[in-house]
Amino acid sequence: MSKNILQLRSKIKTLADKKVAETMQWFFKTGKGDYGEGDVFIGLKVPVQRKLAKEFKNLSLAEIKELLTSSVHEERLISLFILIDKYQKAAEKAKEDIFKFYLRNRKGINNWDLVDISAPKIIGKHLCEKDKGILFKFALSKNLWERRIAILSTQEFIKSNDFAPTLQIAEMLISDEHDLIHKAVGWMLREIGKKDLALEEKFLKVYYKKCPELCYVMQLKSFLK
Repeated sequence: MSKNILQLRSKIKTLADKKVAETMQWFFKTGKGDYGEGDVFIGLKVPVQRKLAKEFKNLSLAEIKELLTSSVHEERLISLFILIDKYQKAAEKAKEDIFKFYLRNRKGINNWDLVDISAPKIIGKHLCEKDKGILFKFALSKNLWERRIAILSTQEFIKSNDFAPTLQIAEMLISDEHDLIHKAVGWMLREIGKKDLALEEKFLKVYYKKCPELCYVMQLKSFLK
């Protein structure tokens, strides 16, 4: 274990709050049979984690990997904040390395907040003008978090008015059994709607019967009556 990791973990331990940890354990559904089963929280709020990420922004990829494989949720989230910062500042070759690093170590990206803060900013950003086949592969995965990565990564494409990947992946996930996927699909369709409401409504009118939950998630059922 490197000196940097030891220092970071010492600060995390000092800042940990048991009451915050208990709330997070409940909020992120860590009980038996829940989507976050076994995840460990020690009680750091997100602003504190962001501050620590800035302080330790120069960690190497090897050190980030050590954090990303930790059982402690906050350590994994801090590692992703650092990784996002590295990606945003990197040259093209280094961006490719970080993209591949993310894919190799995605096992540690295993709760919705970890996916949501990182997938658009690394996977989505990297694939904006590249082949997006990996996202369609993830959309077919049995792994909940890979499916969420697939749809959330398309947020970056929407910003560039490239709606096709989002709609294609949303169609693949429309009958998904998990509420976290319904919510993610609904979220991305709302993002499309901010730019092209007619296109969003056209999609919903075709598919809402296959997944009525989408309409409730999006609070848009009224137009379907």
